[in-house]
Amino acid sequence: MACYDTIHLEKGMYAMPGKSFTQVLEELDDSAQYVGTPLEGLDAYQRQLKRFGIRVSGPDSDRLEKFFRSTSSAALFPEYVARAVRQGMESANHLGDIVATVTTIDALDYRAITAESESEGTFGLEETAEKAELPVTTIHTQNGLVNLKKRGRMINATYEALRFHKLDVLTVLLRQIGVFIAASQTEDAVNTLLNGDGVNSGAKATSLSAAMTYADLIGLWGTLSPYRLNTMLAGTKTIQEMLALEELKDATAGNNFHGTGSLCTPLGAKLIHVPGMAENKVIGLDHTCALEMVQAGGVLTDYDKLIDRQLDRSAISTITGYAILFPDAAHVVNGQA
Repeated sequence: MACYDTIHLEKGMYAMPGKSFTQVLEELDDSAQYVGTPLEGLDAYQRQLKRFGIRVSGPDSDRLEKFFRSTSSAALFPEYVARAVRQGMESANHLGDIVATVTTIDALDYRAITAESESEGTFGLEETAEKAELPVTTIHTQNGLVNLKKRGRMINATYEALRFHKLDVLTVLLRQIGVFIAASQTEDAVNTLLNGDGVNSGAKATSLSAAMTYADLIGLWGTLSPYRLNTMLAGTKTIQEMLALEELKDATAGNNFHGTGSLCTPLGAKLIHVPGMAENKVIGLDHTCALEMVQAGGVLTDYDKLIDRQLDRSAISTITGYAILFPDAAHVVNGQA
């Protein structure tokens, strides 16, 4: 039976171990029971917004003050903030093309796993004679902990200053915070590939005596074998120089870049722009097995402050780190200016 309009909302719902606010709501008000009704397609949180008549987007979006007309509706505000930040992160997030897997933990300590083979340096499985033992691959936890970093912003704004402003405008501001967080997380992933994760050293590098050429990119493709070169990371100036290479001045790729802003795909790899990356440096990797991303929860908010004190000095943050899974699945080319 539908019960979204009778659920008692409180800030303690944000403190359930291993569960988000929306997951707690879904346990109380399962979306499956709304199939075939006008509320089909809404999740449990969106049904609560409808319950209190709060519109968070569009030209008819409500003012901020509508969240705080009751203690129950105020409990929805931290999730609104977190969702707006996540929207910004997702719009600017390149991590899906960099990391192989994402592990969510409920603690601040995490040991990644790694695999070691008896036959290092071989790319396939050797023939094993009859009655002989198969080569052994040992999987074990690494010796050190993954280095987790906290990224975020402190919001310092009074309720009185914002109460009459539309939620649509506030959403734009919060999304931009998400964009900044996503950019920082990408830089952290790049730094891990370059400098290591504290247990494994960074990717091996090839230093060039001259400016990077198309032949050097082909060399990167060959060096990475047997892993696949499916992602390339570079800074602003380096990408500008790569796009100017004669071999990359393909008419179709050029039209796509002019029309959509999507970068070309050298050798079939996705080229990702990392503004903070050092010049004349390209990282090539197989994103399906190079990195593991570890995150302590999702977007974290000071939910108690957001409910009791609205936006007055409330933190929005994420805690993430990276572990190298296969060190040889990434390689760096250092060119000369």
